[in-house]
Amino acid sequence: MKIAILGSRGIPNAYGGFEQFAEYVSAGLVERGHDVYVYNSSTHPYQSSTWNGVNIIHCYDPENKLGTAGQFVYDFNCILDSRKRNFDVILQLGYTSSSIWGNLLPSKSAIVTNMDGLEWKRSKYSPKVQSFLRWAENKAIETSDVLVADSIGIKKYLSETYKATSTYIPYGAHPFTNPNDTVLSEYNLQANEYGMLIARLEPENNIETILQGLTESQYEGSFLVIGKHDTPYGRYIKNLFQSDQRIQFLGGIYDMNKLNNLRYFSNLYFHGHSVGGTNPSLLEAMSSQALICAHHNPFNEAILKKDAYYFSNAQDVTTVFENANRRIDQYKVENNLEKIKNIYEWSMIIDQYEHCLLSAVNEKTGKLIPVPSTVLVD
Repeated sequence: MKIAILGSRGIPNAYGGFEQFAEYVSAGLVERGHDVYVYNSSTHPYQSSTWNGVNIIHCYDPENKLGTAGQFVYDFNCILDSRKRNFDVILQLGYTSSSIWGNLLPSKSAIVTNMDGLEWKRSKYSPKVQSFLRWAENKAIETSDVLVADSIGIKKYLSETYKATSTYIPYGAHPFTNPNDTVLSEYNLQANEYGMLIARLEPENNIETILQGLTESQYEGSFLVIGKHDTPYGRYIKNLFQSDQRIQFLGGIYDMNKLNNLRYFSNLYFHGHSVGGTNPSLLEAMSSQALICAHHNPFNEAILKKDAYYFSNAQDVTTVFENANRRIDQYKVENNLEKIKNIYEWSMIIDQYEHCLLSAVNEKTGKLIPVPSTVLVD
């Protein structure tokens, strides 16, 4: 197949979840013999035309000049370019700023859309923006041939709200089995004597709740906050908790080996995401053998089940800080690692995407390309 991946800022990953997804899936599809193109923002630090066998198409992106409006221009430019390239299938990552241009997608290409999370629920958005996102969600469904849900909760939501059929394919992770504690000295840390979180500093990720619970606890270790904090909300959070010497705001870190080791040697990892499906950072924490405390919601619970602590408020967080015991709870860690190996390992996820894309092309074009057998998770 000739495959395009739209909707990310580009590869290699220097931003977040969709970019990491695009990096792994594009390279995996190339290994399986497909001709893959990923659209990159013109501002992406990687400016070459190929990466690990993946073709890179650079499109003008004025987000650094226009703010959020620039994302709509970038997606418009990507979609216009895609009309000239005769792709068999276009895999769209999300719909927030692309669905407004949905009618411009090339009619001969199969359009597969990863519906991401419930974007309109994000508290950072005003009621008007939330209303637009509900419209955009509906528009994405109308202009797609196949929908992908990255969690059972999203699949159920699409069915109940729109009577829409979707294919469940979660994100993936690689089991981390080669720890090296030399990274700890860079941050003046001792193994199993610090906690951490990795997230965008946004309200729906419950950063304030987690840190408030920490400040009210007797926890004596350091606590790392990893995520870009040079934003209005990030500055608010830093100012709010600047007096607590235990908290270290490290900014964004994109070195996966460094992140894996920091998670592996932590004594407690907090996952505060409350909106969306299978979040990449949660799977990475599981694969890195971290002891996890997650925000209590159906998306997180569907993945972690009984193998984690949960919180709904700051008091819950305080209780976990004062009672969690990595040695006693090691079985939770081991159970989560087995889930990565048996359900979420990247090679299995890429197989499922290949199956989905091939089936979409066959349905759309009647090409009848042979579809490798693979197991799609129900």
